[in-house]
Amino acid sequence: NSTTSQEGPAAYIGVLDIFGFESFAINSFEQLCINYCNEALQQQFNAFVLKNEQEEYEREGIEWSFITFPENQDVLDLIDK
Repeated sequence: NSTTSQEGPAAYIGVLDIFGFESFAINSFEQLCINYCNEALQQQFNAFVLKNEQEEYEREGIEWSFITFPENQDVLDLIDK
């Protein structure tokens, strides 16, 4: 995915996906690094906000509905190796 042309930089709006590993016909190492970082940040958010809050609700006896959320920790672990 090139963002420049022979005339100069092209104007564009980029949106980073905070959840996943996209599947493009052509995917660059740069995109993999972006996806990896975003997924690592998402895992931190899940741990500190969702998991910890739900554990605190249980400790305090607060009535609530468990929030399920997908995790891609296995993918992060694979790339970390």
